[in-house]
Amino acid sequence: ALDMVLPKFDIFNVRLKKGIFWYYFETNLREAPLVYEEEDYPCRFIEAYANNNYMFRLSYYKQRINLEVFHVLSDGLGAITFLREIVYQYLRLAHTELSDNLEDRLSSETSLNKEDSYIKNFKKAHPKNYKSEKAFILKGHMFPKEKFGIIHGYIDIIDLKRVCKEKGVSINQFLVGTLMWSIYKEYLNEAPSDIPIRACVPVNLRPYFNSITTKNFFAVVSATFKPEEEHYSFDEVLGIIATDLKEQITKENLEKMFSYNVASEKSLLLRAVPLFVKNIAMKNVYRTSARANTTTITNIGSMDIQEEYRQYIDKIYAVLSMSPGQNLKGSICSYQNTLVFTFSSALT
Repeated sequence: ALDMVLPKFDIFNVRLKKGIFWYYFETNLREAPLVYEEEDYPCRFIEAYANNNYMFRLSYYKQRINLEVFHVLSDGLGAITFLREIVYQYLRLAHTELSDNLEDRLSSETSLNKEDSYIKNFKKAHPKNYKSEKAFILKGHMFPKEKFGIIHGYIDIIDLKRVCKEKGVSINQFLVGTLMWSIYKEYLNEAPSDIPIRACVPVNLRPYFNSITTKNFFAVVSATFKPEEEHYSFDEVLGIIATDLKEQITKENLEKMFSYNVASEKSLLLRAVPLFVKNIAMKNVYRTSARANTTTITNIGSMDIQEEYRQYIDKIYAVLSMSPGQNLKGSICSYQNTLVFTFSSALT
């Protein structure tokens, strides 16, 4: 299935090359990476040579199919699109009742658009607006390096929507607020803190800018709760988080956020800086931004599966990899009537 689908997805059929001033992609002419049985922790470093220079891995464990993707290729939506087509093709090969009625081609809802939507929608430079203040860090007993725990929480979407309606918030606001309330309750014991609890929340930009690109097109906002008094109630914390997210997630503000990045990319002065200097600078920027957030929570959204394939697919979920300074992360993914909130934790 991978051999049949990969040539159709140009953004995944590449390898990363190093130049004097920048990294760049070129078409990968080697065979597709070997599909293997999962036997270790997920989200490990991808050895380029051993993986035929591809920047994704495909594996299986019993009846589960895993796709691991280096974020430079695409965001969650692009990865899900690629995985969905691989699964469709696999099911057509595995089940004659499907292969007899369906052709071996991409589904009509799959986009192969490779537009750089950041460049297309860039307007003008804006001042930096990322959070850099150090955030509260979750500490405790840790897994050994490169290992982490995964917990799946399953929620009935109908019940969840009912509760969110009662609270007057969106599903995303409710789940982000609930996690931040839990951190406040369990780690701070409802005490005041000079250091804020902050969650990095990626936002899919496609609906705001009429884009169908399969390349990366997202921005990140930060939901912040700084307890200045004692004993905030759940509803108080939820209200603070919902308001914070609502004010940030607007087309105007999101445009400002990614335009700052694009302006840096287009700067002739920065483009002339050698790659090894950029690497040092970007590592420092990454460490600073990681310390500015307690956690990351990403909502992949609702998975749309064609009716013919639904009986063969039981669950869909996403797992975020670990990064320095953030010892707990969450990813949200829903399919049919169930939402899965998956926690990645470096804490035992």
